[in-house]
Amino acid sequence: MKKILVLLIVLCTFGCKKYVVAFEQPTNMKLDKLKLEVFLDKEKVQEINLNATNEMPTYQTAELSISDDGKHLLQVKAQDTTFSYEVKYPEEKYIRVTAHLKSNGKIHIGITKQNYKFRS
Repeated sequence: MKKILVLLIVLCTFGCKKYVVAFEQPTNMKLDKLKLEVFLDKEKVQEINLNATNEMPTYQTAELSISDDGKHLLQVKAQDTTFSYEVKYPEEKYIRVTAHLKSNGKIHIGITKQNYKFRS
């Protein structure tokens, strides 16, 4: 039984393809408790609530599973606006998402993509 469990864990670890998405927690207090809805290939996969901080930004990490290599559509919805980004797997499997408040009061979601882990 232990061998089957170990085999299952190994297969899931190496067989599952994932995007690792780090959501930056903002330093702007006006963005506190902002809800972000995350969609991958137009399917809702996660909801993130941002928690503003007065110090250095922190990150909340999510792993989004995919089924195959190639281009995927990552969408982040903030309030009434949806931001769409094309991401390629495996070239861009580590993603950082940042929310900003523009001077006109509108929210902007920025994205950084790369093949290796971000340094914290």
